[in-house]
Formats: sequence, structure tokens, C-alpha cells
Amino acid sequence: MAKKKTATKLGILLTFVLFLFSCNAIVEDSESNTLLLIVELAGTDMEGNPSNFLQSDVLYTDSQAGTSTIFADIAKATLKAEPMNPNPEVMTSVYNDIELSSYTVHYARSDGKNVEGVDIPYAFEGTLAGYIEAGTAVDISFVVVREVAKMEPPLLGLREGRSDGVLQMTARIDFYGKDLSGNGVKATGYLTIYFANYAND
Repeated sequence: MAKKKTATKLGILLTFVLFLFSCNAIVEDSESNTLLLIVELAGTDMEGNPSNFLQSDVLYTDSQAGTSTIFADIAKATLKAEPMNPNPEVMTSVYNDIELSSYTVHYARSDGKNVEGVDIPYAFEGTLAGYIEAGTAVDISFVVVREVAKMEPPLLGLREGRSDGVLQMTARIDFYGKDLSGNGVKATGYLTIYFANYAND
């Protein structure tokens, strides 16, 4: 009799544990059975090499042509759809796949000066079109600094020489999507950005 009660209690406990793993409470109380994970978030240095930071040139000057151009900065993220069910015998299905929909970028400075349009560029939202099968990862490219940001304070001051040196910020990037059951998922990553009017060859 004692063994039956113990087995019953273990069964109830196991059911409760599986229930906890079946709800994606980590991401804003999402009910998705799939986690959206950031495997890697990368920018580029001034040589165009991939790096774990971004060097953003606020004004590209071609000395030979005598022209200046403003370019948006592109970053790359490797995103993975990871099923949450801890039971390896439970097969995943197409409903565990994720469709990406959008992302947002917010900037911040470590010195506490965080007024948009004065101390930091304005936050913005962009659209994404991507599909991630459960258990796999995909690479996506996205704009992390818009051209318009380099035409407004505080980056405008770097362009016109009113601000010296390098302005360091942290970009928080939030990626959004849904699994094929319609449940929302979200992943957040951070990228350090160094803004300056870098010398161009």
C-alpha cells in the first residue's frame, strides 16, 4: 500500500514537472513549447571583419572621389528554435517551428545620459521574415543603426566635428516571432557599438 502511494506521488510530481516545462514562462508568460535563443550576435570592425562589437562610421569619405556617404550599419544574428520538452521520447512537430516577425533596437550609455535624440539615437522597430525549424538555427542580417540616426544628434555632432573621439553605446536588440500554434516568442541580445568619424582609406 505504501509503495502504491509513493508511486502515485511520483506520478503527480512528474506530471507537474512536465507541465512546468511545457509553458514558456521565461519569455513574457508565453505558452510556447519552443524557446527562441540567440546563439550569436555579431557586428563588424572597420576592416569589415566579423566581431562581437560594431565600429560604426558616422560618415564615409572617399578621398579620391571627394564624396561623402552615410551608410546604415548591418549586424548578424544566429537564432535557434529550441524545444522545451525535456522528454527525448516526445517528438517535436511543425508546431514547434518559429516564424520571425520583427525586432526592436534600443540604445543606452553607461554614463546615464540616455535622452533619445540628444544623448542616444531614437529606438526603432524593423520587420523580419525568417523561418526556423525546431532544433535548428538560422543566420539573419538586420539594420542595427539607421542612416537617419547619423543625421541627428548625437551622431551628427561626430560627423560635423563638434564631438571628439568615440561615443560608446550598447544596443539592446529584441527579436519577436511566433510558433506555428500562434504563441509569441522573444529573444534579447546586446551589442556594443563604437561610433566615430573614422578615417577612410
